[in-house]
Amino acid sequence: MRNFVAFDKWWGAGVGLFVVLFLGWFLLDQVEGVAAFGRLLAEMILVIPTSLRTIVDYYTTTPLSQSSASFLLGATFGAITSALVFLSARRIIHPPRLSAQAVVIGLISGGVVALAGGSLLGVIGVFFLTAFGAAFLLQPEMRDFFRVETLRPVMLPFGRRTLATGLLLGAAVGGLGSQLLAYPMQHCTYSTEAPLVERQLGVLVTLLSSLIFLLPLWTLMQPRAGRGTVASSGYFKGWLLPIAFLAPTLISLLVFLYYPAVQIATLSLRARILRREAFICLENYVDLANDVIYRNSFLTTLLLTIGIVVISMALALGIALLASQKVRGASIYRTLLIWPYAISPVVTGAIFLAMFRQNRSGLINYVLGELFDVSPRWLTDANLAPWVVIFAAVWNALGFNILFYIAGLQNIPKDLLEAAQIDGANRFQRFLRITLPLLSPFTFFLLVTTVTFSFYGIYGAVDTLTQGGPVLGPAGIYGGATNVLIYKLYEDAFSTSGQVGGAAAQSVMLFLLVAGLTFIQFRYVERRVTYGE
Repeated sequence: MRNFVAFDKWWGAGVGLFVVLFLGWFLLDQVEGVAAFGRLLAEMILVIPTSLRTIVDYYTTTPLSQSSASFLLGATFGAITSALVFLSARRIIHPPRLSAQAVVIGLISGGVVALAGGSLLGVIGVFFLTAFGAAFLLQPEMRDFFRVETLRPVMLPFGRRTLATGLLLGAAVGGLGSQLLAYPMQHCTYSTEAPLVERQLGVLVTLLSSLIFLLPLWTLMQPRAGRGTVASSGYFKGWLLPIAFLAPTLISLLVFLYYPAVQIATLSLRARILRREAFICLENYVDLANDVIYRNSFLTTLLLTIGIVVISMALALGIALLASQKVRGASIYRTLLIWPYAISPVVTGAIFLAMFRQNRSGLINYVLGELFDVSPRWLTDANLAPWVVIFAAVWNALGFNILFYIAGLQNIPKDLLEAAQIDGANRFQRFLRITLPLLSPFTFFLLVTTVTFSFYGIYGAVDTLTQGGPVLGPAGIYGGATNVLIYKLYEDAFSTSGQVGGAAAQSVMLFLLVAGLTFIQFRYVERRVTYGE
């Protein structure tokens, strides 16, 4: 035992010495890069006083009507929502959640108003009114919430104090948060000269800006589990060591993620006019809403995403079920099934280009020509080209999905399946009642990752196979049949005649779209996930 303890100490000391020597060698070898990185951090720190003075000067010269309007809107939104969150966290009230059916009814109603040419705020207002109206009719808990007996605890002393605290904290945080995006926008949407569309967008931006600050507040309002108990693991007695461990990650996120994101959002408010950059408020976003090609790219992206998600996940589950069977050489089969995930989308596009090439030079057309004397125009037919992109993306993502489904199938308790078989359940019933529910955590994870891949990861396949084509309409006035959002963004950003500000606006919209879909998945799909103990 003593020899083992001594070996463990020497081993730990050796590893520590190796890490120190490696870091020393790395810092000496990359001294110029480390010095440049240090200068960048120093410049970011030194510019803070100047930035603060600029902000103060801006607010002293901005008309009070513009700055106060955004502040009051954010404060009102923060006060109402934070009061509800705080009352719910203290278990004084229990606000019901909107059901999926109510949300779908709201989306349909809002879509009808949008197709009829309604304004942006009108569409959003109709969505919320119809969604809450449907919830009031379809959900008994929603009707019960508005009874006097349900709201009576709010009038008690503890309820009044909680309500007042939530209102004050929410108003302060929401008002300050509203200026996070209003300042770089120079409160342009609250100007009397701003068009109606920009003023409506400004309201949404103000609410979103307040929400960025309100989310941490709502998290702090929630009761923490295990309060008053001493953690047995993962616990630091002080704050200096955790900060030291987190510092590299926090600095990296600040420099390489958050700062570029802020720069892109700021760039989306500008345009190059006569070789000079000019502030144009939200015109880039308004132009996107009026751009027929962009709307077609949006619809094309959604349709391709649905095809990629449904086909890849269903096919991966079926293959995983077959690969999980006890056969000789199963590990070899699984490795061969998974390896396409290691191939980049560009290489995947090149492989499918060789398969679906026009005439009989491609493998698929050669076989079809020999057997049936047909030669489909896979890459130039507007109906066939999207399917080629879908097949390429499915093949690229299939290995990743199979890997996780195989891991999930191996974790299903065999005794449950055997007990169901003894009770008379057939193979399909065992799969539907036992296997599929126990695979729901893996299915949910793969749903989120596959949706994200469908929006961001198919650029290489589209660029290699179709370059966004074939064109739709005379001279391509409706864009291309595979001109997805990520491909259009790259083309507009790096083309010689492209507007960088417009491309930045597209990147912001793409991020908001993916973030919104991810939120919806966590909000409504995760409820149906069955997590095993």
